[in-house]
Amino acid sequence: MHRTASETASGDARQSAAEQGQASMDRLQGALARSKDDAAHRPDPELPRTDNAADGRRAFDGLRKRLPAPDMDARARAAQARGQASLAAERERQAKALRQALGLEPAEEKALAKASSAGTDKGWVPILFVSSSMPVSTLRNYAVQLEKVRGVMAFRGVPGGLKKMGPMAKLTAEILRLDPGCEGPACVMRDVQLIVDPIVFRQHAISQVPALAMIPGDPTQAYCERDDESPRAAHVVFGDSALAGLLEEYARLGGKKEVSHAQALLGAR
Repeated sequence: MHRTASETASGDARQSAAEQGQASMDRLQGALARSKDDAAHRPDPELPRTDNAADGRRAFDGLRKRLPAPDMDARARAAQARGQASLAAERERQAKALRQALGLEPAEEKALAKASSAGTDKGWVPILFVSSSMPVSTLRNYAVQLEKVRGVMAFRGVPGGLKKMGPMAKLTAEILRLDPGCEGPACVMRDVQLIVDPIVFRQHAISQVPALAMIPGDPTQAYCERDDESPRAAHVVFGDSALAGLLEEYARLGGKKEVSHAQALLGAR
């Protein structure tokens, strides 16, 4: 069988290309082998050493005598302060979002009204000591009565511990919502303050709940800002009865003056 000139040229070209490709592969493999061999015999890099102790002392003296940079220190402190302020703002934003989601964030005009009334003469404030273990229905009934006398509901601690505010926020919403079936920030809430204050419990030796005391001044001040010498009630009334009964018993113990205003408010509505 005879090949034409074009077929012969094409075959020669393919053979030449194959030979060139093989030669390139041989060169590449040889280069890789030489590189591995050089790496195997190349010594590890070492840092320069000196046996001169004076050189070492000069190096450390240079580090100790570096010039202070007050501008850089000031910028670092300012950046740290900005970071802390930003973190505090973010925590408050998240807490506010939680309160709004549970319907616990009051309207601005309501908050302003509370702030203005706090500066007036409070006289004696009814404070009812309660517990999260009490039935929610009972706590709701007390909230209705405390709203009339501008009283305060006090808890010793938070369900689940101070690190878990969610259960306390949920319980607060269940107690204060006007409509117990309402959900979300649009729910109408009763105007009653709830506090968590272990100090006021210890001051009045509260061993059982519910209990009533008439405290002079503002019992809603944060307990971390007060001490054991803050004002306290002259009497404490224990017993699971309506607020009117507790006030009557307080008056019988000698606190008639302290409860007179609360009794007037309770009877006027």
